Amino acid sequence: MQAKRKLPIGIQTFRKIREDHCYYVDKTAYIRRLVNEGTHYFLSRPRRFGKSLLIDTLKELFEGNEPLFEGLAIHAGWDWSVRHPVVSLSFGSGNFKEPGYLQANLMEQLDAIERRAQVTSEYATAPGRFAHLLEALHEQTGQRVAVLIDEYDKPILDALDAPEVARANRDFLRGVYAVIKDSDAHVKFTLLTGVSKFSKVSLFSGLNNLRDLTLSPRYSALCGYTDADLDAVFAPELPGLDRQEIRHWYNGYNWLGEEKVYNPFDILLLFAERRFGAYWFETGTPTFLIETLVARRVGSLALDGMLGSDALLSAFDVDHIATEALLFQTGYLTIQSTEDLGGERYYLLGYPNREVRQSLNRSLLNRLADNPSHGTAFGARLYKLLRVNDFAGLETLFKAFFAGIPYQWHTKNDLADYEGYYASVFYSCFAALGLDITVEDSSSHGRLDMAVVCNDEVYLFEFKVVESAPEGAGLAQLQARGYADKYRGSGRPVHLIAVEFSKATRNVAALEVAPA
Repeated sequence: MQAKRKLPIGIQTFRKIREDHCYYVDKTAYIRRLVNEGTHYFLSRPRRFGKSLLIDTLKELFEGNEPLFEGLAIHAGWDWSVRHPVVSLSFGSGNFKEPGYLQANLMEQLDAIERRAQVTSEYATAPGRFAHLLEALHEQTGQRVAVLIDEYDKPILDALDAPEVARANRDFLRGVYAVIKDSDAHVKFTLLTGVSKFSKVSLFSGLNNLRDLTLSPRYSALCGYTDADLDAVFAPELPGLDRQEIRHWYNGYNWLGEEKVYNPFDILLLFAERRFGAYWFETGTPTFLIETLVARRVGSLALDGMLGSDALLSAFDVDHIATEALLFQTGYLTIQSTEDLGGERYYLLGYPNREVRQSLNRSLLNRLADNPSHGTAFGARLYKLLRVNDFAGLETLFKAFFAGIPYQWHTKNDLADYEGYYASVFYSCFAALGLDITVEDSSSHGRLDMAVVCNDEVYLFEFKVVESAPEGAGLAQLQARGYADKYRGSGRPVHLIAVEFSKATRNVAALEVAPA
């Protein structure tokens, strides 16, 4: 039986993982293919997906540290007699909101590399100094340089709420990155990694020879763990944990490969804590994301089923961030399916797993309630009422919740589609509990607004606005169209629930319930 190893939680150093005998998912077969196929690459993945470890692995490889790679896929096929100089830059830490900090930070990194390599430079600009360093290292060693840049976009992302600084950082980095193309004769390999994919016009106009791996099926598992990885590498950690629940909670990220992948941080914390939790989500509060969704009046129902094209998903810049691109690139939505229309590929986006769906909707709910403690208490109360089918209590609870939404929030989000607005709030309430939810569930009789499964019982919801529908229309529609037919075969109790809203009172007008 395979012995347990140390869990490399938070470790981004390849040498430390190997020398400390930690679990390691071998990605070196992908790396060998990259080096054999080309030179200049770009990869975007959400935070905590193993990008920094990938960069450090490449650094150790090009520096020829053979003992670290013994037993790995690349070991037998790599020429260990050749050692390449490496320029490894990282923008993972620092206060990039401060004007001028980025320039000083890069100068410090270049200074450290020059000092270790005993290279002297008198260039006053970062691009000039960078170019000289690449040429000098090539001349000094006789080998071309591996250029590795981690968190290439963080100086811009960190300053998005200070647009002038973000634009200045972007323009500065454009000049720095352009050096890589101009110094091609001195470069053996390039990889830039980050969370976002800024448009080539805004950031990579001077480095337009990068091969983008973000949606390459052959490299979809370059970062992250597959199901096969869990079964093979982490087999000693699986006993005692429900394998299907692991998939439900954490699997689901898709960059068009045959297999979906897990966020490594989630899996390692699950194995350490032995309980399911929103480990990845809780490491970074998506305040900017939530405020953007609220400002753009994007309801939670619209998130699961967004459509994006290649151009749209890469339309990321300081002055324009498409909602679809923001959600996809930060990992809150992933690709569910693709469709070719008129010669262009479109992607249907959706939540990757329970962790993201539940946590993001809880954050939206807390923002809606304008008080996180109110949102948390509401969720606990809602689950308890569902457990005993206290429908009168449900009506009272929802009325109190809607009454507590600040009037200013209603005014700012005065959506034309009141039914859609209220339905989004209801959806977030149930999604925040992690329940099994289907929206706009189609049948031969029509399309049901929302189906919820809880405690092995089914709740079918129809939403109406009283000012635009006859009284009792929701329950009548549920009964007349036989939405419950497809659920009866499961043997589970089915409840029909019609929820009527009032634009005048901005609240629930009635909640009618009938057995199916």
